[in-house]
Amino acid sequence: MSVREWYKGKNVLLSGGTGFMGKVLVEKLLRSCTDIGTIFIICRSKRGVNPSQRIADFAKLPLFAPLLKQNPKALQKLIAIEGDITEEDLGLKPEVKQKLQQNVNIIFHVAASLKLEAGLKEAVDFNLKGTKRMLELALGIKNLEVFVHLSTAFCHCEEDVLQEKLYEPLYDPHDIMRAMDWMNDRIIDVITPKLLDHHPSCYTFTKRLAESLVAEYGSKLPLTVVRPSIVVPSMKEPFPGWVDSLNGPIGVMAAAGKGVLRSMLCKPDFRAEMVPVDVAINIIISAAYSRAKKQTKEVLTYNISSGDNVPIIWGDLVDLGKTIIRENPYDAGLWYPGGTIRTNPYLHAIIVFLCQTIPAYLIDFIMLLTRNKRFMVRVQNRIRLGMELLQYFTMRQWNFKTEQTIDIIQNLKPEEQEIFFLPLKNVDVKELIKNAIIGSRVYCLKEPLENLPRARRHLKWLYWLDKISQLCLVLLFAWLLVSYVPMLHHMINVITPDFAASTMMHKVAKTA
Repeated sequence: MSVREWYKGKNVLLSGGTGFMGKVLVEKLLRSCTDIGTIFIICRSKRGVNPSQRIADFAKLPLFAPLLKQNPKALQKLIAIEGDITEEDLGLKPEVKQKLQQNVNIIFHVAASLKLEAGLKEAVDFNLKGTKRMLELALGIKNLEVFVHLSTAFCHCEEDVLQEKLYEPLYDPHDIMRAMDWMNDRIIDVITPKLLDHHPSCYTFTKRLAESLVAEYGSKLPLTVVRPSIVVPSMKEPFPGWVDSLNGPIGVMAAAGKGVLRSMLCKPDFRAEMVPVDVAINIIISAAYSRAKKQTKEVLTYNISSGDNVPIIWGDLVDLGKTIIRENPYDAGLWYPGGTIRTNPYLHAIIVFLCQTIPAYLIDFIMLLTRNKRFMVRVQNRIRLGMELLQYFTMRQWNFKTEQTIDIIQNLKPEEQEIFFLPLKNVDVKELIKNAIIGSRVYCLKEPLENLPRARRHLKWLYWLDKISQLCLVLLFAWLLVSYVPMLHHMINVITPDFAASTMMHKVAKTA
């Protein structure tokens, strides 16, 4: 039985369906598994928009345009379920819960709090308690064939090599959940650094605990865990460069392209562990099929990353990004995109202060004088926070084993290896990065490609402004040397004889 045949008539329950990966998963299932049953999407109201309208609004997204052109009624298979993973029983009404438990065959638990700066209590509520609530719901589903839990490849930070298996927990996840219920915010803030230990954020810490929680249900539910690394815009489906979030490297490139990011702590020779979102989704869909076909109580685990298959180092990524951004610049950049990566934290801090912090306050001061809204200091604070969290991943070499993941795709039928593709060679990295940058420009920043000629003209002005500024700094430094070095030399000449004479008289007096 093929993947598409297995999905025929199956009903899916999806959490996190309105997020970046969730939407791509929905689109791929509807487009490639055309005979799939109903896809129930748990979501909550947001900014006054109810769940049904949020799902109906998928039709307005460019992501779904090719699918709807091919099948205008495709989205009719989506049903919005009003719920919230942070509420007891997922906030589901009893009759809705009963309906799901009678009809669902597959669960994809994708929902999580991706805010790297989130506090421990919030991260536990979303990533740990939310997972437990989904698992408890699954226990009551009569015809459940597979439960796929989306984790992260960075949740075991102390491991030099991440194997495709579950690891022993550092803490009992139930103890952590109970502690968050009775501890006040002050106590939580005090103990958080001790708990995190090797972890750079509460996100990776709670995702690790969630894996431990999943392991406890392994004997009761057909479970599998997938761990993607840094997810970047699509490689080719439904079209190259789709993205709707500026998280991770894409946000860094956009900030650098706008000229507001001038320095980044990063080891240029270390691998950039990334995976295009469409490749990750292909593996997630295939992993569900693979787990359902295996009669085992083991929780199967898969790492998703470029790894040794498509190696690219941070230094090459940054150089390619600069070249591509200068060929395809963003609109209204504040400075010429010429920042660079560094490994010395002190030099990095100096450059950030001189080239990012001071200009931000200067721009905001000008905005204040002209009675416009100030924004640059706020932007720089967000960049600073994001970079402090991201540098943990860019200043360390990661090693993710992916043999089991590769086996999933290679064991598919030849035609389905094309449909659920996993590129292992001949990947045009430059084209991938170019599409990612253009995608961030068009889909995140809403800057149409028709503006490129104007943006290129603006970039030329920024280039010459940058060069003139550098020349002025050089001339200023030269002037300071010419003006003050002779004066300093004269002072040394005056002081030295006086000092020598004083020293000699002191010695004579001492001898006498």
